[in-house]
Amino acid sequence: MWTTDGQRGPEIWIRGPVPAPDPAPPPHPSVATPRSFSWIATHGGAGSTTLAAVYGGHDCGRGWPGAGDPPSVLLVARTHATGLESALRALEAFRRGDAPQGLDLDAVVLVADAPGRLPRPLAQRVRTIESVIDVYRVPWVADWRLGDLAGGPPRETLPLSRLTGAVAGRAR
Repeated sequence: MWTTDGQRGPEIWIRGPVPAPDPAPPPHPSVATPRSFSWIATHGGAGSTTLAAVYGGHDCGRGWPGAGDPPSVLLVARTHATGLESALRALEAFRRGDAPQGLDLDAVVLVADAPGRLPRPLAQRVRTIESVIDVYRVPWVADWRLGDLAGGPPRETLPLSRLTGAVAGRAR
């Protein structure tokens, strides 16, 4: 092998050993902080106050988030006919652009209005909502009805817990 200066031999013989590169700095630990959400009840008794207490975030009641509130929005409705219709009306308000500027609609959270399975007509309305946006379901929690929120989110709500950064795990 010929070098650029006309000498023969491997390049390392001519220019000497290559210094080791500086060690890479240690990687920054990735610290993900959960987003904060504004919970908006689409009707009275939807459960936004309970959900904000259990999962964290700001309870807006039935109003829009204010200037200092998180702009990420979770709409809340019960799974009875009136609740599902109010959720569809709220989704339509976002679609039409009637919601205040700067809000980000993340999902709809449906809270069971009673224990057990939904009747077929209500399940069909839920599928309609699921066809346009992410839906998180919260089962009937008897302790919440009695005001006992100390046990944390139920295990069935693990996806919602991940979204909000809450710790799920209580068996129901």
